[in-house]
Amino acid sequence: MKTLVLGLGNPILTDDGIGIHVVRQVAAQCARNDVTCVEASVGGVRLLETIAGYDRLILVDAAGVHDAAAGQVSRLRVKDVQASLHAGSTHDLSFGGALAFGRSLGLKLPEDHDITVIAIAVEDVLTFGEAPTPAVAAALPHAVEAVLSELARMAP
Repeated sequence: MKTLVLGLGNPILTDDGIGIHVVRQVAAQCARNDVTCVEASVGGVRLLETIAGYDRLILVDAAGVHDAAAGQVSRLRVKDVQASLHAGSTHDLSFGGALAFGRSLGLKLPEDHDITVIAIAVEDVLTFGEAPTPAVAAALPHAVEAVLSELARMAP
């Protein structure tokens, strides 16, 4: 079973880059042949090309989680994920909508029960800067551990 760890975000927009920071650290710590770590700055339908062909997906992204303090790390399922700032336009699809669309086209995509989203609650995703805010930066090791725990649970 092939697993993709996908870090989303824009690494020059403070907290928005946290998914990429996490996946870089996971890649440095994970030496499994069945795991691929990838960075992307896209959303919606444009994600399909990246995730096609994998059996399992761990998606790591900055999130505006309701009532969550900046830096809180949450484990979500596909049904919990709302629209993203990574959508290219209002005509783009949500993550769940993009998955359904890709499957209807016959793409080999992970099933919803094989997708885990590690969401890090953010404070600032609009200010240019390569470093996350202090609260989100402090969450980096917790988010990395959450991904590594998911990978251990998904061991071949």
